[in-house]
Amino acid sequence: MIMDQGCHSAALIIIDMINDLDFEGGEDLRGPAEAAAQRIVALRAAADDAGVPVIYVNDNFGHWHSERSSIVDHCDRDGSPGRALIAALRPRDSDYFIVKPQFSGFYATNLPVLLPQLGVSRVILTGVAADICVLFTAADAHMREYDLWVPGDTVASESDDHRRWALEIMRHSMCAETGPTHELALADWLSRDG
Repeated sequence: MIMDQGCHSAALIIIDMINDLDFEGGEDLRGPAEAAAQRIVALRAAADDAGVPVIYVNDNFGHWHSERSSIVDHCDRDGSPGRALIAALRPRDSDYFIVKPQFSGFYATNLPVLLPQLGVSRVILTGVAADICVLFTAADAHMREYDLWVPGDTVASESDDHRRWALEIMRHSMCAETGPTHELALADWLSRDG
């Protein structure tokens, strides 16, 4: 991976949205994840306009020799319940893609190296599941003193109660902004003092 050495104040992180949803609870997650994907697409376009890098942080589904194309192909295979997610959010050549082995995007990945290389001090977290991987990534980002925005309409969980619970923890315990994208524009969040 060749890193852009430019200086960005923020990065958009898309967590586990390249997903086949082929697991227990996946059917419950499908509708909320597809709704979140549409909002993430709009946020990704706003990030592009603002020069904010897009970083996919994604599970490897137990395929330890996998990289971007094989993970995307696995999730986009015939019969995959997650194909709509891939259609909406297929990573582009300009996007960064980091494979994670555990819940947090920071654990045993290149993310802690990439973000400083990009000059990032603020992160926008989106994806699934709000109460697992997004929450663990937010906790690690908070401990590393990143300013956080977790737009409530760009994260999903198997139940809306779990999503709301996770957002409440991130707001109160991790000082995260959790306003949805229809109430807070990316440009407005970027213009705020950290």
